[in-house]
Amino acid sequence: MKRVSFHTLGCKVNAYETEAMQQRMEAAGYTVVPFGEAAEVCIINTCTVTNIADRKSRQMLHKAKKSNPDSVVVAVGCYVESGLENCKQDDSIDIIVGNNRKAEIVEIIEGYLAARKSSRADEPGGISADTEKAFAGKNVCADNVFMTDMSKTADYEDMPLVRVENHTRAYIKIQDGCNQFCTYCIIPYTRGRIRSRSLQSIIDEVEILSKEGYKEIVLTGIHLSSYGKDLTDCEDNLLTVVKRLSEIDGIERIRLGSLEPRIITEEFMQELGRIKEFCPHFHLSLQSGSESVLKRMNRHYTPGEYYDKCCLIRKIYPNAAITTDVIVGFPGETKEEAKETFEFLKKVNFAEMHIFKYSMRNGTKAAKMSGQIPESIKNERSAELIKLGEEMTKEFEKRFIGTIQKVLFEEKVLLEEKKYWSGYTAEYVKVLVPVDNMANDTAELTGKLAEVLLAEIASGNVFGSILAKERE
Repeated sequence: MKRVSFHTLGCKVNAYETEAMQQRMEAAGYTVVPFGEAAEVCIINTCTVTNIADRKSRQMLHKAKKSNPDSVVVAVGCYVESGLENCKQDDSIDIIVGNNRKAEIVEIIEGYLAARKSSRADEPGGISADTEKAFAGKNVCADNVFMTDMSKTADYEDMPLVRVENHTRAYIKIQDGCNQFCTYCIIPYTRGRIRSRSLQSIIDEVEILSKEGYKEIVLTGIHLSSYGKDLTDCEDNLLTVVKRLSEIDGIERIRLGSLEPRIITEEFMQELGRIKEFCPHFHLSLQSGSESVLKRMNRHYTPGEYYDKCCLIRKIYPNAAITTDVIVGFPGETKEEAKETFEFLKKVNFAEMHIFKYSMRNGTKAAKMSGQIPESIKNERSAELIKLGEEMTKEFEKRFIGTIQKVLFEEKVLLEEKKYWSGYTAEYVKVLVPVDNMANDTAELTGKLAEVLLAEIASGNVFGSILAKERE
């Protein structure tokens, strides 16, 4: 039995690609085991978004080799792209695979194992010229580095899934790469320029997942708003994808990943408003509420323009969940700029905020900027915004108390020794329903939609009860 383990760092796109690699390895006869257990192959899908992410990637690669000294350790992904020379010198890494070669993972590993077996039998010192020639075209190379120049690649690497680990919603990667070049971000260099997946490939995957019982689809990408901009042979865009997926039998919800403000237009919102399957949940990336900080970040909008986009959303969906990311302590951020951000966040009144302290990333323009903010000040500003975010989330959830909402249930959880079914509304409000609210404890709600009366908020949780007709 051949065993393989995986560990994923970073974003939802990485998680999607790990699942795709896992399914390819399983199809090739490998058994997937938990990371840390004995395995012939250990694959680490790395992240490089910050220096800390680099360090975590190295730590997991070293942990993989330490746990399985005889295993083949494969470093895959963004850290490989940004730190290739370091990876080459790292004794814990056997194979290096770049971001646009993940679909070839089986062929790469099988070629490596065959070459290693041959070289051990004939030439213990390494791979012979004859061996390398024998495996030409089968993903074998002398230094075991499999990379594509991300600055030049224009092809989307298609890695469709036939199932997903989450049994209620499926994350579908439809786009890769980024052309924005924010001053704090290394991703355009590690993921390359924007590349869109074909509409037919997306439809084919979602049709398969729908037949497997998945009701909610979440569209994701490195820069999702750019979907279709590189497709010269058609006019497909993100709105096209949502419309076409809404026509697939069994798909009852379509949710979008992180968006850029510029995609929000009157036409875009009017069209979304006509799609009943669309979930009014907009993760609209902000990063700062200060115009001067946004300029230093090379973000292509002002706070005023961003606010106008939020108003457009609420014109169509008055109770839409608008969530965001905010970076505090960006180089040169003054007290006045931090105050501008605080006041702007209150003005928008987000449903939820993800607050990040600026973390230097070598190789970016921001890392060379003067005025790097001390960690103590970042901590203070972060704590202030986290508190504000918690208050806004509570206010947002209160809007739904006393209303009936459709909830997609995910799992049964234990809270204070009592069992609840846990699920989410279309606006991504988490709801808990007591198990004894159902006809019996064995009722299975995983992956099912039900109408729920949202009754109260207690101990930071929203509680509800399934309507009587739903229990029959």
